[in-house]
Amino acid sequence: MARFELTTGIAASPRRVFDVSLEVEVHTASMAGAAERAVGGVTSGRLALGDTVTWEARHFGLRWRMTSRITACEPPGYFVDEQVAGPFRRWHHAHHFAPDGRGGTVMRDVVDFAAPLGLLGALVERVALDRYMTRLIRVRNGHVKAVAEAS
Repeated sequence: MARFELTTGIAASPRRVFDVSLEVEVHTASMAGAAERAVGGVTSGRLALGDTVTWEARHFGLRWRMTSRITACEPPGYFVDEQVAGPFRRWHHAHHFAPDGRGGTVMRDVVDFAAPLGLLGALVERVALDRYMTRLIRVRNGHVKAVAEAS
């Protein structure tokens, strides 16, 4: 199983960043490079506790689908999305939002994931997926930052 954490400073309130982070349209815009779109469940607007969304995207030249559910939600401090169906053996993404003491937000992502296929999957995690997933979340965070700071 792989785990990584990313921290992003954002010049907007924790509530603003929290709300932006749950917007389906913000997520799909942030993943435009992978042609990601919501194709099932909640496909527009703001996600809430218990909501599911099925994402479809192209990664590594292949079309993938993943259904995730918001399994924890404490506005404006954190929420968690977890895969309920899809390509990973496990996907757990905790989003944390804390005041930075200057009117902005420290957004911290903690992602735990595991590839399928046992030892082969573990090798793929180390060789490619860890870097790839970290980069995807970094790109997403840059977009969330831009949207949150623009308003």
